Parts: sequence; structure tokens; C-alpha cells
Amino acid sequence: MYGQTNCWIHPSINYIAHEAINGEIFITTRRAALNMAYQGLTQNQNEVTIVAEISGQELIGIGMESPLTSYQVLYALPMLTIKEDKGTGIVTSVPSDSPDDFVALRDLKTKQPFRQKFGVKDEMVLPFEAIPIVEVPGLGNLSAPTICEKYKIQSQNDADKLKEAKDIVYNKGFYDGVMLVGPHKGKKISDIKKLVQKELTDVNQACIYMEPEKQVISRSGDECVVALCDQWYLKYGESDWKAVTKQALDRVDTFHEEVKKNFLSTMDWLREHACSRTYGLGSKLPWDEQWLIESLSDSTIYMAYYTIAHLIQGNSFDGRSPNALDIRPEEMTPEVWDYIFFKEAALPKDTRISIENLNKLRREFQHWYPVDLRVSGKDLVPNHLTYYLYIHTAIWPKEPEKWPKAIRANGHLLLNSEKMSKSTGNFMTLSEAVTKYSADGMRYALADAGDSIEDANFVEKTADSGVLRLFTLIEWTKEIIEKLKSNSYRIGEYNFNDLIFENSMNEKINESSANFDRLLFKEALKTCFFEYQEIRDKYREQTMEDMHRDLILKFIETQALILSPICPHVAEHIWTEVLKKEGSILNESWPKVAQIDAQILRARNYLDEAIHGFRTRKIAYKTLIIGKAGKKGAVRKIEEPTHATIWIAKSYPRWQAIILSTLQERCTPEGKLPPNNTLSEIFGKLPELKKYMKKVMPFVQAVKESVDKKGLEALKQNVDLDEESVLKEIIPYLKHTLELEHIDIKNSDDPFADEKTKQDCVPGSPFIMFRCEKVSLKFINPQPMSGLFEVEVPIIEGDTLQTLRDRLCRNVKQLKDPKKVDVFRYDDPILGPRRLPTLEWEFGKIRIMDTDRFSIDTISNTVSLIQNGSKQDIGYQLVYIVS
Repeated sequence: MYGQTNCWIHPSINYIAHEAINGEIFITTRRAALNMAYQGLTQNQNEVTIVAEISGQELIGIGMESPLTSYQVLYALPMLTIKEDKGTGIVTSVPSDSPDDFVALRDLKTKQPFRQKFGVKDEMVLPFEAIPIVEVPGLGNLSAPTICEKYKIQSQNDADKLKEAKDIVYNKGFYDGVMLVGPHKGKKISDIKKLVQKELTDVNQACIYMEPEKQVISRSGDECVVALCDQWYLKYGESDWKAVTKQALDRVDTFHEEVKKNFLSTMDWLREHACSRTYGLGSKLPWDEQWLIESLSDSTIYMAYYTIAHLIQGNSFDGRSPNALDIRPEEMTPEVWDYIFFKEAALPKDTRISIENLNKLRREFQHWYPVDLRVSGKDLVPNHLTYYLYIHTAIWPKEPEKWPKAIRANGHLLLNSEKMSKSTGNFMTLSEAVTKYSADGMRYALADAGDSIEDANFVEKTADSGVLRLFTLIEWTKEIIEKLKSNSYRIGEYNFNDLIFENSMNEKINESSANFDRLLFKEALKTCFFEYQEIRDKYREQTMEDMHRDLILKFIETQALILSPICPHVAEHIWTEVLKKEGSILNESWPKVAQIDAQILRARNYLDEAIHGFRTRKIAYKTLIIGKAGKKGAVRKIEEPTHATIWIAKSYPRWQAIILSTLQERCTPEGKLPPNNTLSEIFGKLPELKKYMKKVMPFVQAVKESVDKKGLEALKQNVDLDEESVLKEIIPYLKHTLELEHIDIKNSDDPFADEKTKQDCVPGSPFIMFRCEKVSLKFINPQPMSGLFEVEVPIIEGDTLQTLRDRLCRNVKQLKDPKKVDVFRYDDPILGPRRLPTLEWEFGKIRIMDTDRFSIDTISNTVSLIQNGSKQDIGYQLVYIVS
């Protein structure tokens, strides 16, 4: 109002002049006049008395006065973007703080033909300049001209830019803007807007007008208006009440920050709320019983009734049946309710209810209240759930311990990523879902549907896969229990893999408990089922099926327990039918776990990363990229590696240590590191790094990414575990999974380590190098009709008969038992393989014994047998026999 320079009229809109209260004449659109008629702003209630009909063009150029502005006379000017169905059709113009107004006024000033078209004289436009009235941080005291210049807005046709500019200016102006003029100079706009509104209405220079936020059409086809009715209101905008309710909100666990923001946003705009109506169901308004309390306002503390309902409801709908305390409905007077609900309330007089029963009701309420958790739809946050907080603070203002503790708001439910609709056929009832997927299959899919306040998504494919996964769990459990009966699993002390498995189980049990406590069911399903199954699979793989009896039994029991909140029927079946436990699983407590050994989990994480790196490195080793003239990037396959050396480091290379030390110094406690351009400048000045400048920033970026994942621990220059000892614990598994015959572990400071190894190997990141050390021999089987054929098998330095048998079984799938395989060599390694085969296959062959050892020469590609201290050449072919 202080910055008005003109008002805007649409030249093509038809306006009306109509009688208003106090004998005034209002000029508005016909639609606005109809709304005013139902808000007590016209001469006759619910009627519009039209004095004249006026086109917008006729109003352009008319001079007028306006309160608060520094200009004595303002003029009505044309604006073509005014909408007839919004507001009164007449718009105030404040070019200092409205980008739309500034650009429209500038267009009129700079475009004389535009002024001439609508009959606008120069003196109506040219003398008027934007008035500085609000100081906005970053935009100055003329925020609209400033942002239009910044966004290079040329005219009113730049609609997208204008909208963005308008949103920025209005938002920053309202929350951060400070008045520069008038009696409220120095105050924030957000604090004085309502005050200025009240000042204007008090002196009859303005009136309050309301209309629907958007067009609303009734069932009769008529356009709806806002009507001011005789009504009771709850004044949620009252400052003291709002402040206390915000304190209550601070105590509430909303589970998601977005929900809390929605509550605060609602409290900021919420003012008066019509809380009564004359029809429908509801409680009568105590002080005016012709009115009923509308449902959103009435259903705010009914949870308090739940605490005593079992004593007075009498298992009947209306409460008239006999109840446990022999109390009739009419005896529950306001004084009785006060005594139950309020600690300081006096004992009610003139009541038939005994003191003993009154105290029993009070004890029940005091024991069970407040509400620990309220679960409701997110669409109720802007109304019912906010009223719920307000009413609790109003009824128990001195007892914050009676205020709600937690509110969990959830979204709606989608079906296969689409809204459910009977008309489109994308619809499923609860009964249909249970019939199709079973109760647990449906619960599984619902848990996986989503945790946030966004709409959850029930996916039928997820339900299908859930049923299969649960069936697989049951069948696997049955199989394991049968094996346990036959003592097929290891017993005794736990080894390294056992400790990792046990601590991983304990970790997931704790994480699942936390997820359930936070009502994060998707996360809970992830930790109590998917990841729990994953650690079992990893344990089974790393022990190569040599699992510990006690741990595998613990896994089955705890899997049933922690899955039971989501899939209770499957869990109950495993508990009672498979494990043969007495009593229902629903009566069992959550598993109690021992304190987690952090060192064991660090070793587990270290191994997970190391094994992943080893496998990746093996793939890179097996495929060698060679550049050739005319054939750049050709791929050559090389032989499978047989040996590997794992290099570990006790310290970083000096240049990397310098970088880590510098990053530690520059890192904030929150783990924020300076931007790369700043770090590049810092490291460029260090003489120790000049030799490595090409490697510096890639290393810095890798460290930054590691900090994002691991936190400040990534900046440490050593690791809190003995890498060599940890790796030695799983050498058998590494040999198995990497398909190697031998692995040795060396330190990067070894004199035989090359420069690349020293640079690539750092603490916590072991570096593996593969090599091939083998000579392949042919193995034939001369047994008639055996179905066994010639096979090529690698021989490794130091092989024995046993290792050879094992390798043969791995290469020949028909061979199951290594103990049944015997190997023979030819007495003449040159002529023997060339003789014609006979039925007497033993002729000319010598059995290889358990004590014999194989020796290879990779240069000459030959194999020798060390037998009784002497070395025997065995040629290129051996014979294997299966008994």
C-alpha cells in the first residue's frame, strides 16, 4: 500500500458498480460482487444491487486516491494479464516490489503507441517512479527493478522469468524484508502485515474480502462463493496458544523432518477455524447446543477415552449395557471427567459413583496417557493432526507430559506405480490380496512399498517374489534341521569366520530393532531379511560349507524372531513346526545380543573391500589390452593365474601422507573439505608434491569420496587392525574363490617390491598381483566303457597325489570322490603314450604314491616326479583310473 503508483484495469473486462455497506459504491467484477454479497459487504445481504455496468476501457485514465502512498493522485492503467475469475479484477500496482508491476509500468513508459492505443496520457505514467519502501537483503530497497535487471527481463512476454522473479521477491520480501517508511519503520514485513491490515479496516479504508482459492462448482452446476455465516471459531492464530503448541511440536517425534516442516507451515497460516455446524453426527457445543462440533475439531482427544473404555463401555455401542463399574452414561458429568483427566481437580460432589471407582478410572487414565504414537494420513497434517496438538495444549496446559509423544504420517497407496481406480481396473481389495499372495506375502510387499511420507507402492511382482523367498526360507530351514540331526556341522570353538558371522548377525538384529522402532518397515525388511540372508550366504561361502552347528541354529531362530513383525505366519511355522519350539513365537522376546566386537566388524569390512578388489584385479589380469599398428585396442586372452602375491602397506607413500595431513588440518568437524580449486592452489605451493602434481588432484578426489562414505576415518594414515593376520585367516577361501593354488603375503617395503606396487599399495587397501606358474599334462582314462575321456590338468610346483586327485575331480564332473582316483605314469615317458592301447592297461605303467612330489620347469615346460629323493621325467601324459 505504501508503494502504490497506479492501479491496473483490464480494458476488455466488463465491471459493475454496485451498492456496498455504508452507502459506498464498489467497482468490481460481477463474480467478486457476488462473493461480497454473501460476506456482509453489500447493501442488502445475499444481493447485488447494480448501479452501472462499465467496461474496463472506460475506467482507464480515471484519477483516484489511495491510502498510505506518497502520491496524491493515482491513475487506472491497462494490464492485459488480469484474470476475471481472480480477485476483484482491479489490481494495485507496487513497482518497487512486484516484478509484474515494474515491467508493466516500464512498458507503458517506453512504448508510446501502447499508451496511445488505450488513451493513456503521458502525465498519467511518466512522472511516476517506484517508491523505496522495503529493504530486502541481497535485493536492496527496489527489489523488483533489481531482479528484473539481474534476470534480463525485457517485457511482460517473459512470463517464465517473471514468475521465477516474483516467487523470489515475494518470498524474501515477506520473511526478510524490513519497512523503510511509515509508523512501522524498521520492522519485518512478516510481523506487521496483519497490523497494517487491521489499521486500514479500523478506519474504514479497507475491508476483508474472501473468495475460493480456485473455481468450485456445486453438484447443481453453480459456481460456489465464500459466505460469511453465523459461526463459532477456534482462534488457532492466537499467539500464546500457537507458541505453546509449537513447544508441544518440538517434543513430538515426527519420524520425518518434512512432516515437522508441514506442521510448522500449517501453524504459520492457520488462524480462525469454523468448528461448528448445524447438521450431521457430532457432540453438541456445550455453550450453544443448537450447534454440533464438526468432526475435525471434535475428534482430537478421543484417545483419552480409550484408557477407561473397557471399564464403562459395557461392550455395547451406546454404552447403555451394564459395565464393570456399574456406571450409567448420565453419571459421567463434566465434574467426573475433570476428576479423571486432571490431577488437581476436586472430588466431584453429588455423584453416585464411589470414590474407589473414581480413583480407579483416574489411575487408568494417568497410567496409560499420553498417546505414545498416532498414525494417520499425511493429508491430515494441515488440519486434524494440527488441531490434535492445539487441543491437547489447551486442555492440559500445565501438564506437558500429557501431550502427544509421536505422530507418524504416511502417504497413500499406489498399486503397481499407479493410483488405484475401479474405472481403470487397477484395483485390489484386502481380501483379494490375501487370497492371491497369502497374508505374509502381502505384508512383505507392503513393508517393501516405502517408508517416507510419499505414496507407498504395492508392486505385485514384489509380492510374488516375496512368496517364493519365504517358501525358500522354509525349505532351507527344514533341510538344515535334518542335517543338524545327523551331526553334519562343525562344533567346538569359534574360528575367525564364525566370529564375523556372529557379530554380523548381532549387528543386523540391532539395526532391525532400530528400524522397527522408527517405523521404517522397508528398511527393517532390508536388514531383518535381505541383508540377514546375505550374511548367511557369505558365511556359507567363506567357510566353504564348513559351518558351525551352534551358529547356524542361532541364525534360524533369530531369523524367525526378527522377521515375525512382518511375516508372523511364516515365522510361527518355522518356530513351532520346524524348530519344534513350545509356545507361540508371538510370546517370545526380541533376541538379546552380546556386545558387538567392533574390531571384528572392521576386519569384515576390510575383507569385503579387499576381496572385491582382488576379483576386479583378476578380471583385469585375464584380459590384456594391447595396442598394435592398424589394430588399436585388440584383446588377447591369457592363461588363468595359479599364484598371487598380496602386498600390504604399513604407511602411505610420502607424497600421499603429506596430502592426508593437509586435508586433516583443513577438514571441519562436520567432515567438510575445502573446494578442489582451493586445495589445488595449496598443494601447488608444496615443493614435495611437484614431482607428483598429475597424481595429486585425482588422489584428493578419491579421498573426498572416501570421506563421504566413511567419514573422518578416511583421513587416517593407518588402520586399526593387523592386515597380515586378517588376510592369513581367509587364505583357504581366497585360494578357493580366486581359483589359485598358492597365495603369499608380503609388505610393500620389501626390497623386491617394484615402484608401482609401492605407489598403489596403501594402508587398508591391499594390492594383489597374479602370475601363472603351471605346466599342463594330458590325463587319459583307459578303462573300457567308463565314459571318462582325455582331460588336460595343470601341474603346480610341489603338487602331491592328493592335490592332483582334488584337481582332477574339479576338472572332471563325473568324479565325485578323490579317494577313488589313482594316477599312473609311464615307465617310458617317450614311447609309453605312443603304444597301442590293450586291455591290460597296467602294463608299462608305475603307480604314483602319496609320498611323491611334482616339480615343474616353466621355461622348458616340463614336469618331473621326485620319488625317494630322485627326480624322474614323466613326459607329457599320465593315466588316471577310477576304482
